[in-house]
Amino acid sequence: MWCYRGGSISAEPRINDRIRVPEVRLVGPSGEQVGIVPLAKALELAQEYDLDLVEVAATARPPVCKLMDYGKFKYESAMKAREARKNQAHTVIKEMKLRPKIDPHDYDTKKGHVVRFLKQGDKVKITIMFRGREQSRPELGFRLLQRLASDVEELGFIESNPKQDGRNMIMVLGPHKKKTEAMAEAREAQAARKAERQGHATDDSANTSQDAANRTDADAEAPAESPSEA
Repeated sequence: MWCYRGGSISAEPRINDRIRVPEVRLVGPSGEQVGIVPLAKALELAQEYDLDLVEVAATARPPVCKLMDYGKFKYESAMKAREARKNQAHTVIKEMKLRPKIDPHDYDTKKGHVVRFLKQGDKVKITIMFRGREQSRPELGFRLLQRLASDVEELGFIESNPKQDGRNMIMVLGPHKKKTEAMAEAREAQAARKAERQGHATDDSANTSQDAANRTDADAEAPAESPSEA
């Protein structure tokens, strides 16, 4: 019975002379099916095309190999993986802290932050902090949380109902939009703003050129002054 006794298993495919089988099912550089050929013939074709012979399906019988530029393939694969990580949606929980008797202006400011977080596709943990005698009036915190949830209901929903946690009362709001949707909309808005700025710059340049042309025409049409008499 076969037993693995340690050592690392490479995730890299076998290429060129590392391939040790009598024959392979060969795929050409453009994806065309060449068919089953001896390994020596496949390596000869790889040299002829100045490409690598890469094993792409080792478990097939015979293994499937393709002619490709392996260095270029690895680079493009790394770029695609980086782009996928860049666009990957990460769930983020933002936190906003309020007092039960918050000032109206402060409430509007805090609500604005909550709105921004929800638009970005993030969850928001709302914490009401009670101090001193305020701890005997939990209904104040509950009403404030209900008010905030109502004010932002178009953007988010109550994911976790208000609950007492020591001196605090906590509620979690979840966004209606998924993080990926919010990121896509943000990119589109950024592209639109960039295009608008470029459009304004083009218009300003055109207007400047037109003004210069108008001044040139005006100067050409102006009558020449006669020399003063001696």
